[in-house]
Amino acid sequence: MKVVFTLCLCLVLSSQARAVEVLTSIKPLQLIASAITEGTATPKLLLPPGSSPHDYALRPSDVRKIKNADLVIWVGPELEVFLAPLLASQEKSVALLSQLPAIEHAHHHDKHSLVIEDTEQDSHHHHHGSQDPHIWLDPHQAEAIAALIAKKLSQIDPQNYDRYQTNLAVFQAKLAKVDAKLAAQLAPLQGIGYFVFHDAYGHWERHYQLSSLGHFTVNPARAPGAKTVTRIHHALKQSKAVCVFAEPQFKPAVVSAVLRNTQARSGVLDPLATDISPSAEGYFRFMEQLAAAMTKCLLN
Repeated sequence: MKVVFTLCLCLVLSSQARAVEVLTSIKPLQLIASAITEGTATPKLLLPPGSSPHDYALRPSDVRKIKNADLVIWVGPELEVFLAPLLASQEKSVALLSQLPAIEHAHHHDKHSLVIEDTEQDSHHHHHGSQDPHIWLDPHQAEAIAALIAKKLSQIDPQNYDRYQTNLAVFQAKLAKVDAKLAAQLAPLQGIGYFVFHDAYGHWERHYQLSSLGHFTVNPARAPGAKTVTRIHHALKQSKAVCVFAEPQFKPAVVSAVLRNTQARSGVLDPLATDISPSAEGYFRFMEQLAAAMTKCLLN
């Protein structure tokens, strides 16, 4: 009888001690979730580093991760279309675009914004329609994401309610400080024109009042066609753009072809936080990395 009682007690304690399994689709969401789960669990990441949510294909191991998770956090079918069939009707699914209030979805384009697409090559262009799903790039939306994660975790793991609320308060306080610091850092960049290779930064640009002139859509692995290069060179010279921002997946030859014989500099922005380690401080390091990359190129 004593043995049976001890075994039952161990099973109960084991069940109580099991950490909630949180799975996020992309690294930036993992960074935000890590701040909320600090001291209770380590959120897992679905997409491997360097993978794009725009064209990812699920593997059997990914399906198992989703099945085993207690909470799956993703932006929504507007970004991770590959997840929609699997998560559309699951209670564990947290599709942020449909659950966050008052998101300004429109891309950060004005009437002077220029879009050049390489029609001579497979440009890997991703159309989001009128919605901009890169919501984690807006600090205000990041705060809303953190609050929603804390709410969901508190519902499925009420034993750690106080911990989640404390972590949320810490995240909000630190976010306010970092946001204010970056606003001051980026203020001198307002009015300095630049282009990007990926139409992903509208939320960031709107929040910090930055001056994107438009975007070039080219294949990250192959230099664009001659006609496209000519159009880009003309745009760079006419606009007197200071910088063109690529992303880590773009090969140097592609960037060189675009910038050759122009005065524009090149920089690298990483909207997926590829090299940022998940931790309670990770999202802030991510923001600081983006701001540093923009400052270096635009004020060099």
